[in-house]
Amino acid sequence: MSDPAEDAPDPTDDDEVPDPTAEDAPDPTAGAVEDADVDLGADTDAGRHEYDPDADHAFPDERLNEVLARLESDEEVVAYLEAQNVNPVARKGYNDHGSKHVEIVRDRALRLYDLLKSGGVEFNGARQQGLEEADEPVIVALAATLHDIGHVVHRHDHPYYSIPLAADLLDDLLPSFYGVADQVRIKAEVLHAILCHHTEEQPLTLEAGVVRIADGLDMERGRSRVPYEEGGRGINTVSSQAIERVSLREGDETPVQVVIRMNNAAGVYQVDSLLKAKIEGSLLEDRIRTVAINTHSDGNDGNGSIVDRIEL
Repeated sequence: MSDPAEDAPDPTDDDEVPDPTAEDAPDPTAGAVEDADVDLGADTDAGRHEYDPDADHAFPDERLNEVLARLESDEEVVAYLEAQNVNPVARKGYNDHGSKHVEIVRDRALRLYDLLKSGGVEFNGARQQGLEEADEPVIVALAATLHDIGHVVHRHDHPYYSIPLAADLLDDLLPSFYGVADQVRIKAEVLHAILCHHTEEQPLTLEAGVVRIADGLDMERGRSRVPYEEGGRGINTVSSQAIERVSLREGDETPVQVVIRMNNAAGVYQVDSLLKAKIEGSLLEDRIRTVAINTHSDGNDGNGSIVDRIEL
């Protein structure tokens, strides 16, 4: 029997029933309507926002690409990403916290980082450690990859369990890329970002803020990070199915615009309870604009489309 206190709704919690088709499902609202400020038909990133190592980026990416190649081939890292799904999914009945979640979070973290860099945002984590700009995306990618491995110990308080496990993995991985002093500095920044992704401790670096927000962006159709009651009809259940698509793009007034497409106004609960809480205290509040678009029928035999636009 699960602990009621642990299962109680938490504005920053990330518990949900897995939907293995969520990322690959077609976007029913893509190109359907246009808003004065948000052109839904112009979303060139309506897919999975995968990081492409061969694409042009607003940051030096060679070192990041080398680290990513190592992560994807590291047997121990791969094993952790599979094992960390057992406690939350098989034993607690929560949502996916395995390799699929990590892939989504890492891709969106790097997409978010790229947009912020393109918008002229200066990051402070690597710089204050005396590291190079090329180390910023490395910190983001490593933290996004290892942020949930503490689930192999327990779902409850997993960020704290992630710290020693990630530290051991980093001790094995970083010597291939850095000298001893820089290994310590990179590890310090990665562990800080891991801790702050899902705890009361607020990020002190923009790199950590990116990882924290990216964790909340895995919220499309059944992948919500907010508690869910299987078979229920409460606000958590209804709202968790309402998010059709989350898109990251360059904003007009801010470096980043997050566009969330919903098929039901209940989806606002997910955005307000989850993403808003992730953005607050991330050090990126003034650099990200979030717009939720609710596209739904007018109720007249399914004819006509109504678009409600909500800015948070």
